[in-house]
Amino acid sequence: MPDQNPLFPAFLKLENLRVLLVGGGNVGLEKLTAILRSSPKTAVTIVSLSFLPELRALAASHPGIQLVERGWLETDLDAADIVFAATDDPALHRRIKAAARQRRLLVNVADTPDLCDFYLSSVVQKGQLKVAISTNGKSPTVAKRVRAMLEEALPDELDEVLQQMTVIRGRVSGDFAAKVKSLNAVTAELAGGKAYESPATRKWRRVATGALLAAGGLLASRLFRRPE
Repeated sequence: MPDQNPLFPAFLKLENLRVLLVGGGNVGLEKLTAILRSSPKTAVTIVSLSFLPELRALAASHPGIQLVERGWLETDLDAADIVFAATDDPALHRRIKAAARQRRLLVNVADTPDLCDFYLSSVVQKGQLKVAISTNGKSPTVAKRVRAMLEEALPDELDEVLQQMTVIRGRVSGDFAAKVKSLNAVTAELAGGKAYESPATRKWRRVATGALLAAGGLLASRLFRRPE
């Protein structure tokens, strides 16, 4: 049996955390873009000796971004809950990792899996549906290809399904078993089963069917009635 991916999947509410990003170059821009794509309201402090114009432009469009133009200081960690090291200086990355570990802060170090407490995943998003893909750092290329496949395979309308299921779940009453039964009925048609029909709809369908049968019987009796 092949080795299993031991990573624990989790979705973080980054907007509730203080994020420190060290590095204002291409890698820093990549990390910042990934953060804001998923959590645009996140407060991020970026420390770097210089900043790419593209990173400055991105930061200018998000009020929660703070640019600090200087070298990294260990005291920068005092105001951080989670850290991204994204420079081209491996020695600096090791110092950041060591200092963060003393403070029990989680760190992501660019291109250095051994120093990472967590990895950034390839993400597929369709409205409220979000799928994260991990290869345990083995092959970002494979993760990107799987993401592209899922982006093409999963329709945008899935977000509408989620919204409707939220409404349905809120209206379903009864104990857990009853709720499961009701949700199974609602989703039966998706699995090729009989379509869901609410109790009210079922009642009026029966009334209408009965009325049509009665009317049909009356009409037939008149058509085939023997002449007097």
